Order: sequence, then structure tokens, then C-alpha cells
Amino acid sequence: MSDPLLLGAAAFATGLVGGFISGLFGVGGGIVIVPVLDTALGSLGVDSTVRMQVAVATSLATIVPTSIASARAHHRRGAVDLELARHWAPALIVGAAAGSWLASGALAGVLPALFGTVAAIMAVKMLLPMETRVLAPAVPTGPLVQAIPLTIGTVSSMMGIGGGTLSVPALTLMNQPVHRAVGTANLFGLAIALPGTMGYLLAQPDAPVPPGSIGLVSIPALLLIAPVSVLAAPWGARLAHRLDRRRLAAFFGAFLLVVAARMIYRNFS
Repeated sequence: MSDPLLLGAAAFATGLVGGFISGLFGVGGGIVIVPVLDTALGSLGVDSTVRMQVAVATSLATIVPTSIASARAHHRRGAVDLELARHWAPALIVGAAAGSWLASGALAGVLPALFGTVAAIMAVKMLLPMETRVLAPAVPTGPLVQAIPLTIGTVSSMMGIGGGTLSVPALTLMNQPVHRAVGTANLFGLAIALPGTMGYLLAQPDAPVPPGSIGLVSIPALLLIAPVSVLAAPWGARLAHRLDRRRLAAFFGAFLLVVAARMIYRNFS
């Protein structure tokens, strides 16, 4: 009984922290959920060839309800750009579907390295005092700009995250206030998580997956993590609006740096 109980306790704690982080940083919680689930599944003897895939797929599924709860909390504070979300949604959806397909097959082996590298790059950007340095005075418009949400959707779906890890730094580089970037990123998370999860549910695993899984999504872990994440997300959102811009960006960067180190270590070990 010890292994199921430990997995249940780990899933509960992961949901609590993941939901809080989602509301605080707009990252959907996946950047916490993926490494914790990967470790928990490894302790239960899940085949290493599918362990990271299951963690990524299950994490993305939990982001659907969590991103809704977080986006609603930020929207009540006027920190969600609905027009930008509508404009970027089609490219985010296409990218998310492509990312789940790639992560389920040919690029499965590079997931830990990809996860750690992207998190490290974003951490450096958020830690450095670069608020006054922007690439554009506002979010550009036009067909070529759709490459930005397309890339965010693809990479985020492959990593099992809601997009905030990429979209928050990207939006701040386009002169968007960090609080508004965090709030809007939660809505991006929904556009990424829905199609990405569908792709993982339809995947055909190459090795045995945990009992109760559909495709690459662990339904028991999902049912344990999602409700607690939804409960905790508004707590993080409330704290985010009490912190000043520089402090919020620094906390976000430090958090990403820890996660990046953990995943890069896992890849090389």
C-alpha cells in the first residue's frame, strides 16, 4: 500500500503547489507538476521510455481547469488581455496539437533537455533588471507575428506547461506590464492545454503505462491533482497583485532557475 499512498500524497502536494504557482506566475503549474510526477512515477517503476511522456501529458491535462480558475481570478482584477488572447488563440491551438504529436513520438527522448534549457533561458531573462529593455513598444500585429504563439504552443505542449514560462517573458519584451502578462498567460494556457491533452489521450505508448491511464494521461493522478490546483490558483493570483513588478519578475526567474537545474541534471544523470 505504501507506493499508492506515497503517489497520492505526492499528487496532492503537487496540485497544491502547482495551482498556487499557476495563479502567482501564470505558468499553469506544469513546470512544477512535470518534474514531481516524473520523480514519483520513477519511484513506482514506470518504464523510463514513457515516464517523462506520462508526466508531461498528465500535467497538461491538469492545466485545463487550473488555467480557467487562474484566468478568472486575474480577469476580476483587469489583468487579462482578452483581445490578444483571441488574436493568438488559433496559432496556440495549432502549435499545441503539433507539440503533443512530436512529444508522443520522434522527439520523446529530448523532453528533459528541452524542458531544462527553455526554463533556464527564461529564468535569466526574468532575473536580470531588463524592465526598460523591450523588443517592441507594443505587441505587433500581422500574419508573421503568429509565429510567436505558434512556437509557444508547440514548445509548451511538448513540455506539459501552460505557456506562461514562454509567454510571460515574451510579453514583457513587448512592453506589457508583468501583472498583465501573467494574467493573460493563464488564458493562453487553456488554448494550449485543450488540444494538447486530446493529442496525448489519443497517443499509442511504446511501453506499459501506469494503471488507469488513457493514452499517456494518468487519470488517477489527474483526478488527485486537478481539484487541489483549482482551489489553490486564486491564492497565487491574490499574492501576485500584492507584489511589485520587479519582485514578481525576480521570484519568477528564481523559480524557473531551480526547475531548469533539476531537469538538466535528470537528463544527464
